[in-house]
Amino acid sequence: MSSDSKSHVPLVILGAGVIGLTIAYVATCDSDVVFDITIVARDMPGDWHSQAWASPFAGASWSPHPLGATDERVRRWEQKTFDRLWEMAPSGLVKRSPSKILGETDGILSTLWWKDLVRDFSLLSESEIPAPYKVGIAFNTVTVDPLEYLSWLRSELESRGVVFRRQCIRSLDEVKPFVGKTGLLVNATSLGSRSLIGVEDTAMFPIRGQSIIVERTGLQDFVTVRSGGGLSEQVTSITPRPGLTQTNTAFLNGTHQVGNWDTSLDMSVAKGIFERCSVLAPCLKDEGTKIIMHNVGLRPDRKGGPRVEAERISLPLVRSDGLTPNMGDDAEEQRDVTVIHAYGMGAAGYQRSWGVAIDVLLLLKENM
Repeated sequence: MSSDSKSHVPLVILGAGVIGLTIAYVATCDSDVVFDITIVARDMPGDWHSQAWASPFAGASWSPHPLGATDERVRRWEQKTFDRLWEMAPSGLVKRSPSKILGETDGILSTLWWKDLVRDFSLLSESEIPAPYKVGIAFNTVTVDPLEYLSWLRSELESRGVVFRRQCIRSLDEVKPFVGKTGLLVNATSLGSRSLIGVEDTAMFPIRGQSIIVERTGLQDFVTVRSGGGLSEQVTSITPRPGLTQTNTAFLNGTHQVGNWDTSLDMSVAKGIFERCSVLAPCLKDEGTKIIMHNVGLRPDRKGGPRVEAERISLPLVRSDGLTPNMGDDAEEQRDVTVIHAYGMGAAGYQRSWGVAIDVLLLLKENM
């Protein structure tokens, strides 16, 4: 079927992070519907130093999170995403890495829901586990470099006719002109969903992440230390990255500070990160290691888990307290708009992105 004979549907996506961009990519590939896509966002790929969004500062590797043990959606999203990223490795955008999770107790063995999701899962023998750790898990994982990966997504989307519009959206009423009478809206504003008028999801909260990007030859394995099935506030991990534009870089993590909105750099924390990671990889202290960047970002998490669902919202918004901002047309007709929400992934946006995007596409088509 030619694109001229297919139905054309306006689609507005709020947010240009990894979730919003991947949703747009999957929508452009649909064989039944031609979506005329506009991505509206304050921060875009290229705004690498803006701390107002999370995607540039992510570790962007697949690693296990406890929610997958209890949420079937998360397991499905992560399986689909892992498989897709694994297949993309020949492109150079994705790095397949041997990986180790180390722990001082067998608590890390309590939530192995993911052992069939990854490749080549095994338990390390005692001789393979460095002191002071007692337990170790090995597997192969996938990693991307956010700056390269987000740039690739944007380039692909622009080549497919997706329009990028830079605009700070404070209320859903502001996107009504873009959606029109027949369009659909995706809300992928992550932490912004807490203050976006018309959504105002107070279940959203930040997890402060501080990290270091280094250049160092010889780092091949993803290595992380876990105290149990979950994540403590002080995280230790080394993530070697693929290198289409910059080789031999690694992401040193870091912190996992729930509810902390502070985006300022703390060099005492940075020192602790480097020291802990150097225990795992002593070569970091050898001559030739370069500190490329210090990062602080806010991971967008949500009480109750991620929100991926459809909602009908009447626009213009009407509030009983009369505090809705006036968009300038008091006579505008009230109309219901379908909003597909896709946010609240916490530290796992990249590793759920393709699975979430597939579910969002299904919701879009169900609500046309």
